[in-house]
Amino acid sequence: MPKPVVPEEKRRRRRPTKSGTVLSEALIVRTALRLLREHGSAGLTARRLGIALDADPSTLYRYFRGMDDLTLAIGDALIGQALRGWRPTGEWRADLRTVGLRIHAAYVAHPQAALLTTNRVTGRANELAADEAVLDILRTAGFPLPETVRIYHAFIDQTLAFAALDAASLALPSASLRADEAMWASTYARLPRETHPRIAEAAPLLATRMVTSAYPTALEMLLDSAEARLGVER
Repeated sequence: MPKPVVPEEKRRRRRPTKSGTVLSEALIVRTALRLLREHGSAGLTARRLGIALDADPSTLYRYFRGMDDLTLAIGDALIGQALRGWRPTGEWRADLRTVGLRIHAAYVAHPQAALLTTNRVTGRANELAADEAVLDILRTAGFPLPETVRIYHAFIDQTLAFAALDAASLALPSASLRADEAMWASTYARLPRETHPRIAEAAPLLATRMVTSAYPTALEMLLDSAEARLGVER
C-alpha cells in the first residue's frame, strides 16, 4: 500500500538536509530533470535522487507516493514551463499555434524526460491549465462542443506525439543522430532515377527537410483543417 504524501505545510517544517538544503517538490523535480538529462531514465532512481539532494532516499516519499508519482510531476512541470508567461491574444489560430509550439519546445528541451512522460496523463495543475486554455480557445472561437473536443484531441495528441518522436532522435547518442541525418544525403541522394525516380527527384528537398521537425507543418495543417470546419459547423 503506498505511503501517504505529507501535506505541504508539514513539509516546510522539516529540517534542512545535511548540506543545508530545504527540500521541496519543485527542487526534487528539477533535480530529477537533471538526472534524466545526464543518465537517462535508467539513472532516475530514489537512491540517485537521495545522493543528488544529500537526503535519505526515503525522504522523497514525503513528497511523492512513489517514482511513478514523481514521473507525473515531471511531465506536469514541463507543461508548466511551456505555459509560463503565455497569455491569450484572442486570435484563436495564433493562440493555438503558440500553445502547441510552446508545449512541443518544452518537451524537446528535455528529451529524456519527454520520452518518459509524453504518454502520461498527470491530472495535475499545469496539465489542467493547458487543457482548459485549449478548450477555451476553441469554444471562444465559436466551435461547437463536439468539434471542440475533436480538435482538442487531435491537437494534444499530435503535439505530444511529435514531441516524443523528436525527443527520441535527440536522445540518441550524438554519433547515431549524425549518422541518421547524414543518410538523407549519403544514401537517398545517390539513388538512381531508374530504380527510385520519385526519391531521386525529391532527394535535395528531402535532405533539407527530413533533418528538421515536421511538427510546425503538421500543426499548420491541423489549423487549416480546423479553420475550414469553423464556418461549416457554425
